[in-house]
Amino acid sequence: MTNNQFINKYIKDFSELLRPDNEIISSLVQIAEILKNTKKNRNKVLIFGNGGSAAIASHFSVDITKNLNIQCLNFNEASIITCFANDYGYERWVEKVINSHGNEGDVLIAISSSGSSKNMINAVKAARSKSFNSVITLSGFKSKNPLSLLGDINLWVNSESYNYVENIHQIWLLTVVDLMINSIKKNK
Repeated sequence: MTNNQFINKYIKDFSELLRPDNEIISSLVQIAEILKNTKKNRNKVLIFGNGGSAAIASHFSVDITKNLNIQCLNFNEASIITCFANDYGYERWVEKVINSHGNEGDVLIAISSSGSSKNMINAVKAARSKSFNSVITLSGFKSKNPLSLLGDINLWVNSESYNYVENIHQIWLLTVVDLMINSIKKNK
């Protein structure tokens, strides 16, 4: 396969994965409503991911904080990650952050391309024990992966390619941001 053929196939395959069905569209609208209510109730969003998913969490957190004035925290500071991971194990650092900073009525967004990241699974359990209002998961790889079975809303990408999964997760989350910005503009 030539480079041109590879790129053409890659983008075509990505486009097919990105094409939303009614379930995805409905879930994105639901997430926007959850975030709107989170702001109205003066709660916050905690969002976490590993690696590229952590970068997605940071981008989303900045966008909804800046553009929508929704308090959103992602805790991607090396000092807190290494402190909690050193003391409790990497699989429990997010859980410990939620126990320290989460409150009843908050929202958790957990991102794991594989859907099997133990720190994200433990995060959901911690959010449930703190009576979070909603748990939103984003995953890929196998359908019905462990993380996708735990959320109130579960967005899943039918791919085992990290870059496809992570890029689609980012597009979905930023679509929610733009949907909410558009709604505000429409109501002015």
